[in-house]
Amino acid sequence: METSTTQQPFLKPPVFATATEERQHRKQRLAAGFRLFSKFGFDEGVAGHITARDPERSDHFWVNPFGMNFGRIRASDLILVNDKGDVVEGSWPVNKAAFAIHSRIHAARPDCVAAAHAHSIYGKTWSCLARMLDPLTQDSCAFYDDHALFNDFTGIVYETSEGDRIADHLGKRKAIILQNHGLLTVGETGDAAGWWFITMERTCQSQLMAEAAGRPVLITRASATLTHSQLGTPAAGWFQFQPLYDRIVREQPDLLD
Repeated sequence: METSTTQQPFLKPPVFATATEERQHRKQRLAAGFRLFSKFGFDEGVAGHITARDPERSDHFWVNPFGMNFGRIRASDLILVNDKGDVVEGSWPVNKAAFAIHSRIHAARPDCVAAAHAHSIYGKTWSCLARMLDPLTQDSCAFYDDHALFNDFTGIVYETSEGDRIADHLGKRKAIILQNHGLLTVGETGDAAGWWFITMERTCQSQLMAEAAGRPVLITRASATLTHSQLGTPAAGWFQFQPLYDRIVREQPDLLD
């Protein structure tokens, strides 16, 4: 089992001696992300996917087996998919939408190790409004001037050309709202991508509740920009995931298998 990050005096992403060690780390973090998504109710049937780039084969990514419930995924269950959509490790099929979207995002964003997408209830509800998120809370400022809107829903994404358009709209940002569909986040680590999705889902929930209750007061541009520089960095995204990782590993240690 991986040593708990709470035992480290200074929390920062680990450095690995070999690609094999780094691969196992990425797969375990990916499995933890799925378990957390299931725990938080982000799964919707067979919809949703989180991917992590392989540390040696940069055009290959690890992803959930199509049809396996998020709540039972272990590191050893993950499948490896190449740039043509072929499963090169694992016996389960790949979700065609996962390949169409994630392969193009990984190609367009070599700085990003991971990407996360799910049909979470508040994210998909907010997406129907075809609006960007406002800086209403401290936490929402992580996405200030750092998320995009893809406002062209045409059905399930099966074509890589659609994935290219999503990647183009995402640009260099950490997240994108897919209109009438849901949320998608990316990160320089799997930890960050997972955390950005979790907190973006909660940000959608918070804004929906605030607007239902009255007229929310927006944070000023200067304060939102400052807060983004404090909360919206790759290091902050990685760090915020660590307590959740420790929690889910203690509760469900089999995910590391």
